[in-house]
Amino acid sequence: MNRLRIAIAGGSLGGLFAAALLLRAGHDVTVFERSAGGLAGKGAGLVAQREVFRILRLLGCEHVAQIGILARERITFDRNGDIATLQATPQTQISWDRLYQAVRGAVPDTNYHSGRRIVAVEGDTAEARVFLDDGSDISADLVIGADGVGSIVRSFVAPEDHRPRYAGYAAWRGLVPERQIPRQAAEALFERFAFYHLPRSHILGYLVAGPDGETEPGERRYNWVWYRPIPANELSDVLTDHEGRQHPFSLAPGQLPGIRRRRLVEDALRLLPPAFAAAVAAKGSPFLQPIFDYEAPRMVRSHVAILGDAAFVVRPHTAMGVSKAAGDAMALADALASMKLQAALASFEAERLSSGRAIAAYGQRLGASLG
Repeated sequence: MNRLRIAIAGGSLGGLFAAALLLRAGHDVTVFERSAGGLAGKGAGLVAQREVFRILRLLGCEHVAQIGILARERITFDRNGDIATLQATPQTQISWDRLYQAVRGAVPDTNYHSGRRIVAVEGDTAEARVFLDDGSDISADLVIGADGVGSIVRSFVAPEDHRPRYAGYAAWRGLVPERQIPRQAAEALFERFAFYHLPRSHILGYLVAGPDGETEPGERRYNWVWYRPIPANELSDVLTDHEGRQHPFSLAPGQLPGIRRRRLVEDALRLLPPAFAAAVAAKGSPFLQPIFDYEAPRMVRSHVAILGDAAFVVRPHTAMGVSKAAGDAMALADALASMKLQAALASFEAERLSSGRAIAAYGQRLGASLG
């Protein structure tokens, strides 16, 4: 195996999966993460699909998938807060934060650079080069774009079609310490997946681990997600934060203007069953994630590849975003272990394009009634 110089744009789970596997394979890997403050503490819960279990086994972190929060059943409320449907379908949510911390621990600090943003990528038949926001540039045998919905690397790989498309609705999200949920609401919501459906809208919620993976009662968090339509011509205004800055894809916790927070609570009290209304109104910092679609026409160009959300932005209803990124990373690492670079990239692309398209189409079907 030839030892490759690999630069990875994006230090969240997709980039970390690739970095950890490729470091274990003996490559020279450098990760550039634009966030200076770190990414821990920003995740909620996730359903671990088989790709997540497999990559954790490969990295010696399988214990992470054994700790989570069990939802004993799925319920749907009616408008008054009574249970309209109940299904005894237990499901465990593992902690995004524990997963992130475990995989981050597999990448040494010397290989992971926070607060450094890649602003452009070039490549030719010999190598690729990344340009950073501090004016420096670095050459590499392979550049991997794992830089999410607004990927810079994608604009090199697929310059003719690199912009995600707004789906017409957004997820308003809250992650609230469980002690802040009123007792009566907690009795209705906790230990189960709860849903409520409205025209072109629905809300769901469930318990997740605390920010450091706590699973004990009283230390967990309640995660609610309310999907609501937002007209495209209003999106830029809604994505303007409390300081008047406009963001392209989301508002993080603490960025939502107070007036929008108040309107959200008013709407919840007017439209939702009492337990969900109480969860939305509970003290906390809701955040906003408009839903976008993107399907890459290709995943490879020259010495550059994209994976995860940089390649396919899939809707959250699938619960497969992390698993897709893990599958991408494993396919790329497996190909590089057995083939020369260009053949490996071609094999990786052939395998993962079809998978990404299938998951994207599935998400669009699930969200068809919301957009």
